[in-house]
Amino acid sequence: MRALSFVLPFVLFAPALHAEEIALSSRVSAVTLYPQGATVIRQVPFSIPEGQHDLILADLPQNTPLAAVRVAVTGAQMGGVTTRNDYVPPRDTTESPALIAARAEVERLEDALRAARAEVEDIALEADAARARIAFLAEIGRGDGVAALGVDALRDLSAMIGTETLAAELAAAEATRRADTAERALKDRIKALEDAKQALAALVPEDKARAMLAVAVASDQPASGSLTVTYTISDAGWQPLYDIHLARDTGDVRLERGAFVRQDTGENWRDVALTLSTLRPSAQTEPGQIWPWIPRIEDPNEVRPKSRQLESAEGALMSMAEPMMDAPAPARIEADAQFDGLSVTYTYPAPVSVSTGADRVRLSLGTLTTSADVVAQAVPMVDQTAFVIARLTNDTGELILPTSEARFYLDGRYVGQRWIDLVPAGGKVDLSFGAIEGLRLTRLVRERNEGDRGIISKSNEMSETFEITVENLTDTAWPLRLLDRVPQSDQEDLEITWSANPQPSERDVEGQRGILAWEFDLSAGQTQEITLTYALEWPDGQVLR
Repeated sequence: MRALSFVLPFVLFAPALHAEEIALSSRVSAVTLYPQGATVIRQVPFSIPEGQHDLILADLPQNTPLAAVRVAVTGAQMGGVTTRNDYVPPRDTTESPALIAARAEVERLEDALRAARAEVEDIALEADAARARIAFLAEIGRGDGVAALGVDALRDLSAMIGTETLAAELAAAEATRRADTAERALKDRIKALEDAKQALAALVPEDKARAMLAVAVASDQPASGSLTVTYTISDAGWQPLYDIHLARDTGDVRLERGAFVRQDTGENWRDVALTLSTLRPSAQTEPGQIWPWIPRIEDPNEVRPKSRQLESAEGALMSMAEPMMDAPAPARIEADAQFDGLSVTYTYPAPVSVSTGADRVRLSLGTLTTSADVVAQAVPMVDQTAFVIARLTNDTGELILPTSEARFYLDGRYVGQRWIDLVPAGGKVDLSFGAIEGLRLTRLVRERNEGDRGIISKSNEMSETFEITVENLTDTAWPLRLLDRVPQSDQEDLEITWSANPQPSERDVEGQRGILAWEFDLSAGQTQEITLTYALEWPDGQVLR
């Protein structure tokens, strides 16, 4: 087997100008899907007589990156590979019975709608004719010769006008009723036609232009083999999703994993073998580069204009120091996950079908289970209520992938959707499952001394005292974790002191300077108060920003 992606003219195939052309019909057989992009494999069986032949595929999507196509042949010797985007020979565009039937139904309903609209117009003409008769009869009674008629003739004329007017009014009323009925029927026909058009569009006919691939093969005897075409495209991708369920009483966490699969390649994928990969071929594939840094010191009072050459060189140095591109941002049939240290792959066990530009297929990737410590986390500096937090370690042995498609459920109730970051095996993460309306938070300033008010404080000291209150209005005791902060100094002349009552359980939470945490249990109906004070002092003549 040999793989070629370019035209390879070698002597064995020199007489191929007169080789027999054998048209083949190909379909996508396997796909490896990335978050952005996909590697597509088409496998086509063939049978050839003895001699040299050209295997013709005229059904590749027109946007196929022909320069990157890789071709392999088994069962025969392979020669040159020719590709073409334009002037592709006609191909067999046999439509499925379902597509033919759907198109016929649309045409039938369109004909029926046209006939119904014509019927409404005919009925309207009948009503107009009846109203014209009524107007004509009214004019007869006002004619100049009516006054000269005798009594009997006038009586007969009056009776005739009355009878004919009544008949015309009845005809107009009956035509109006029929028109109203026909108009209402039109709405049903229009709705039926819209539904039929939607059903036709859902079948996604593959009517876009195609590219062509010709592969020269030869054999000294009749042969059967397989032609494999592989290429990578950008018009496809997948996104992980999670339904994360927390049982508050037990702390059990269930992560139901899935994937949204999409493609817009111009052809439908039918019953393909699908593999999902977290690799990103379209993202950065090599490490960044750093450049020498040569600092300079000089007298700050000496002002020297920069030369154009120096200015240009420094600008070039800074532009080279910038990275060239940003680092990349992450009883059902279920995929089998594998992690090789570089990426995660999910091999789906059943064939998958995805229509181009229409379907967003959801696949199940299995369920992970773990357990968590459930606490109520309170941040009174920014929130008025506490939130349910599941503090867990990823002991599932698999990665939890980053995605915006994470939905959270507490005791079976949906509480929201938001982004989650990558959690490696063994990694720790806090997951929030919504607000606890019965845990009310307040943070009040009890004392403040900051000299002149404003963004810039001009005195040489500032102090504040806060009273923090957590009130449990629920009927359940909650383990609380409360977070707040005190200022930190990076300057020797800026002195900061602080105190808290009670003392925090943890300082510099997760390595963040000045972030404090208190942990305590709060029974139903109880209140916990915390007093937090800090003071800043700096030399006279300095300002605090």
